[in-house]
Amino acid sequence: MIVVGLTGGIGSGKTTAAKAFTAIGIPVYIADIEAKRLMHNSKVIKTQLIELLGEEAYSDGALNKTYIAGIIFNDKTYLSKMNSIVHPKVAAHFKAWTAKQKSPYVIKEVAVLFENGGHKQCDYVVTVTAPKAVRIARVIQRDTTTKARVEAIMNNQWDDAKKIAHSHFVITNDTLANLEAQVADIHKELLSKVH
Repeated sequence: MIVVGLTGGIGSGKTTAAKAFTAIGIPVYIADIEAKRLMHNSKVIKTQLIELLGEEAYSDGALNKTYIAGIIFNDKTYLSKMNSIVHPKVAAHFKAWTAKQKSPYVIKEVAVLFENGGHKQCDYVVTVTAPKAVRIARVIQRDTTTKARVEAIMNNQWDDAKKIAHSHFVITNDTLANLEAQVADIHKELLSKVH
């Protein structure tokens, strides 16, 4: 099974690109959603996160995302320790999920694909880009957050130029129609590599 990594900085439009691949019949694994699900459901992960971040990591049994974000985006040590707890479980889950798919390739959507070394497990990588100001505005509107918080997240991600240098394909997310056309072109090229 060919694994295609799909990445891009916060607010770049990864989710929109993922939906475009889903619309043409390609299974998409959204690592962030699956990681959160595992963080809610796995007793092992819960225990380890509470040991790492304290009892406040969970509130009424649910992941306390605001509390955790406040710690991990201000201290890279905690971020890497949390990733070392969660990422191996997500990798195992992804492997099991991939084995059940019947498509020519699968998409693994990961915000920090390069940052966590996940690109090494992908046959190809697609990076979604958009101007920084547009990305900040999108995230502020979507998450009702502050510019400072968005920039703190961006500072923990590779910049677009570095991602592009390590990618096989780049999607410029300026309009939905253009994004969908680029996804269709990439799909055609990937199918030609599969057969």
